Amino acid sequence: MAEEKNTPVVETEDNTNELRKIRVDKLVALQQAGKDPFQITTADQSATSAEITAAFEKLEAETNELPEDQRPEQVRIENVSLCGRIMTWRDMGKANFIDITDRAGRMQVYVRMNDIGEDEFAEFKKWDIGDIIEVKGFVFRTRRGQISVHAQNVRLLSKSLLPLPEKFHGLKDTDTRYRQRYLDLIVNPDVKTTFYKRSLIIKKIRNFLDAQNFIEVETPILVSNAGGAAARPFVTHHNSLNEDFKLRISLELYLKRLIIGGMERVYEIGRVFRNEGMDTRHNPEFTLMELYQAYTDYHGMMDLTENMFRYLATEVCGSTTITYGDKEIDLGKPFERLTMTDAVKKYAG
Repeated sequence: MAEEKNTPVVETEDNTNELRKIRVDKLVALQQAGKDPFQITTADQSATSAEITAAFEKLEAETNELPEDQRPEQVRIENVSLCGRIMTWRDMGKANFIDITDRAGRMQVYVRMNDIGEDEFAEFKKWDIGDIIEVKGFVFRTRRGQISVHAQNVRLLSKSLLPLPEKFHGLKDTDTRYRQRYLDLIVNPDVKTTFYKRSLIIKKIRNFLDAQNFIEVETPILVSNAGGAAARPFVTHHNSLNEDFKLRISLELYLKRLIIGGMERVYEIGRVFRNEGMDTRHNPEFTLMELYQAYTDYHGMMDLTENMFRYLATEVCGSTTITYGDKEIDLGKPFERLTMTDAVKKYAG
């Protein structure tokens, strides 16, 4: 019967310090034995968990198309290497199952003493959940049908000195999640997906505007007059000029000057700063995108915005129909266009 290693306990300052001391002692022992994981500067990562899964499923499909007498006894991919953080550990004595996560997902790893050797297995058993490791071996499907890596060699790459939040309750405190984003990323996979999607959205905005012959520019962040919005700026001092400057609160003014200079189509994606209230949905420092173009009016800007949202939905989500909460939004339909007065009358009574 499998034993869950590192069964979590209710965290207090005392037992967290005790657990940290145990892990630090393990690190010191490794360093004294000449096996300091922090001295390792490279690792062999031939594929991510998602790539391994996709390759194995493809090989299985191709194998199933072969005549039955030509099919191998077991479908497997030899010589893979992946790296990731240990997230779960099921101890079955001389055989262990661990789950590791990398940037693309999660992979189960089967580690057996007979395969990696008694000495290496003894070292492996001293590792902890949260440690980052390298695994080399072959890919197979377990009796329960899960695609896994059968380890033939394992190596500790980095020692985790603090325990992760226990898996059943996870990291739920909103303040901790926002202040310790690295921890939020480790234990909440959906957050990592959001980061990747945000990066893709920014990339696709650039692609769309570049295709429309817009020029991306960078305008000053330190300004003598923070205009373009009604917000209180952050103030700093320029020592060489002996003059107070402000962090910009918008992108507008310098972009309009470039239009005057004849650039005709410009945009900027950059950080702006507003010295005002904050919460989890309102940050004094945030990313803003502004664009300006000559020879058109607000109708042309509405057309551009509508087309950009359709393009982004298709490129990022794969469809112009998206789901938000319990609502389905069809961005493929023409957007409703209202004056502010008509909008207030319609939606505010």
